[in-house]
Order: sequence, then C-alpha cells, then structure tokens
Amino acid sequence: MRPARASLHVLQVARPVAAVLFALACASFGPAAIAQMPKSIDPGTLVTQTPLDETGAQGGSAGAASDVRASQAAGAPEASAPDAAADPNGFSARQKALDVRSEENNYRYAVKQHDCYSDFFVNHCLGVAREARREVSQQIRKEQLALDDEQRQLHAQQRDQQTAIKRAQYASEAPQRAASEKASAESFAEKQRQNELSAAQRNAEAPQRAQNQATFDRKQADYQKKLADAAARGVQDAKEREDKAERFAAKQRDAAEHQAEVQSRQKEAAAKQAQRAQQDAADRAHQEQLKQQQQQQQPK
Repeated sequence: MRPARASLHVLQVARPVAAVLFALACASFGPAAIAQMPKSIDPGTLVTQTPLDETGAQGGSAGAASDVRASQAAGAPEASAPDAAADPNGFSARQKALDVRSEENNYRYAVKQHDCYSDFFVNHCLGVAREARREVSQQIRKEQLALDDEQRQLHAQQRDQQTAIKRAQYASEAPQRAASEKASAESFAEKQRQNELSAAQRNAEAPQRAQNQATFDRKQADYQKKLADAAARGVQDAKEREDKAERFAAKQRDAAEHQAEVQSRQKEAAAKQAQRAQQDAADRAHQEQLKQQQQQQQPK
C-alpha cells in the first residue's frame, strides 16, 4: 500500500509539470519534436517509458539539456531584430534556458521516482535520483548566480555610463547655465531698481494723492449733502402738494355746499313768490267778487 500511495503522489506531482513541459516543447521545438516524444506508460499518465539509469542520471540530464539547446539552435526560430536589440547579451534567452533545464530536472526526477517504485531497491534508487537532481540543481544554481552577477555588472556599467554622460552633459552646459544665471541676476537687479524707483515716485506723489483724496472726499460730502437736501425738498414739496390738494378739495366741498344752499334759497324764494302771487290773485278775485256784489245791490 505504501508504494501505491507514493506512486499516486508522484503522478499527481508529475502531471502539471509534464503539462508545462509539453506546452514549452510544443512552442519551442515544433511538430517534429512532438512526434519524437516517447510514449506514456499508460493512458492515465504522461510519465515516459524510458527511465534514467542509476549511474548516468546527471549525464542524461545534461545530455537532455544539450539536446534541447541543439534543437533550439537547429529548429527554433531566431530572435527578432527588436528583441536582439533590446537584449544584446541574450539574458532573456539564457534565463529561459535555465528555467527549462530546471523544469526538465524536476520532471526527470519525478519520472525516476515513479520508476524507482517498480525496482527492488527502492530507497537506493530514490537516493540516486535525488542526488542526480541535486547535482543538476547545483549546476543550474551556479549558472544562475553567474547570470545574475553578469546582469548586475552590466546594469552597474550602464548606470556608470549614464552617470558619466549626465556629468559630461552637465559640464558642457555650464557656460549656458552661467549665462542664464547672469541674465537672471541682471533681470532681478533691474526689477529691484524699477521697484525702488516706483516706491520713490509713490512717496513723492503721496502729498498730491492726499490732497486729491481730500478734494474727492469734500466733493463726495457736498454731493451727499445735495442729495440729502434734494430728498428733504422732495418730502417738503410732496407735503405742500398734499396740503394744496386737501385745501382745494375743501374749497370744492365748500363751493358745492354753497351752491346747494343758494339753490335751496332760490327754490324757497320762488315758492314764496309763487305763493304770494297766488295769494294776490286770490285777493284780487275776492275784491272783484265783492265789487260785483256791491254793484248788484245798488238800486237801478
């Protein structure tokens, strides 16, 4: 049961690694390399049938890495001109090769570990596989450190070159900076002189400005007084107009009352005159009647 569990664990680890290596191989080697890949042990795993020999594990790994580099040199497309110009030392390609070798080492160890469980000396086989992986890992680590050191040296050299270029540019621009600083200092001094002249002129014009301000304030006070007087006159005129209108209305009322009184007296006088005329007429008629009666009573 223990070998079966270990084998299952190895298969679970080896499957994603094999899938990654398969994708890299397809992208790097092309259809011809895919056709040359060894067959699987069974349909459920990608572990190859060809196991590593116990004595030549390191050599087999190095040979596989050499085969990969040879296949890349023979069949893989060359880097484009922009990529080569961006990475003239091939750091990206070398790093990619180291990554592929590390993945191959882990994959070969997984394959060997899987095969060891079918061997009689399982522990010895696993130890040899681990030692082979360790030796290859140390070699890859050494090359990785050398590549990192080379990159650091190149970056330091480029940084020093950029610093030197900036210093030379700064030194070459020194006369222009001196001329600019001189022009700025002269411009600042001229502005200072202009400010001093303006200040002196303002100080000299201060009495005249004070006098002008006093004249302006006096005119403003006169104007405000005239406005106040005009407003007061307007109020007085309005009151007078209101009084005149009220007096006129009173006169109109008095005239209307007088006219009504006159008309009433005229009516009364006319009535009295009519009454007297009627009385006179009645008196004359009575006198005439008496006169006729007396004439009739006289003897003929």
